Amino acid sequence: MSSGFNVAMANLIRSAKSGSSWTENELMAYNITIQSLPPDKFFPTPDPSLDHIDPAILNSPPRNTNPALSDATVKYLDYLRLAVRPTQESLITNFAAATLKLLRFNERPAAVYHSYTIPLVICGEANHVTRADACLLHSPTFILLILIEGKTFIEGANTEPEIVAGAIAAFQFNNRKRRDYGLDCLDAMTIPCIIMVGTRPTFYLIPVTAELSNAVITGQYPTTETQVSRCVTVATRILYTSTGMEDAEYRQLALKRFLAFKTLARSHWAHILKGV
Repeated sequence: MSSGFNVAMANLIRSAKSGSSWTENELMAYNITIQSLPPDKFFPTPDPSLDHIDPAILNSPPRNTNPALSDATVKYLDYLRLAVRPTQESLITNFAAATLKLLRFNERPAAVYHSYTIPLVICGEANHVTRADACLLHSPTFILLILIEGKTFIEGANTEPEIVAGAIAAFQFNNRKRRDYGLDCLDAMTIPCIIMVGTRPTFYLIPVTAELSNAVITGQYPTTETQVSRCVTVATRILYTSTGMEDAEYRQLALKRFLAFKTLARSHWAHILKGV
């Protein structure tokens, strides 16, 4: 990369703003790129078994009045039904949180929280925040996973800069908590993240270093590039990209990807929780 390009990037305007206001400009300004990977390159186990899940969850239409179904299955399918054509964005969050709980992301001592606000120190200001629509927390309050909704109601909007801001805020937050508990701060963390566009999940691994965090805190250009990995959930048979988990085949694929991500995320959580 030429020195002229680096100078141009270093001269980009950086301003103190909350995560919801981040755009592609912030990604360039902080030397962050996003790379798409196929499932076999992103997940160590891309095709886990779904044998432990009620077959009705895997195969039933979202609107199902079969009295033989369990209450838990009916409730999950109802969350899905409401999320397919949501009248408000919180319905997508409710479904996403229900999916995390279905697949036991929230095994003790972790818990799923909605609308979780994370402080973000940026450009010398400490009064900015990012917001996770759903967040997985480990007691005593370490952030393990961030999930936000894609901005489907805003044409042309890109949610990826916001999820990156959330990961940087989580790095700052987790290191503050480590200090509070008398633990050493970590020089790097990889924050697992999910963006839900309707009922279609895209998975991210966002590596955050002390160099990147300090660059955001001071409003400077980090010399080291941060490479974010992304894996989009695509079913080859489905022709329409707007089709989501209302389709049983896509639903099974998405649930497999969630489970594979859980296994992958755990390896990064072990580092975040080092010494806890």
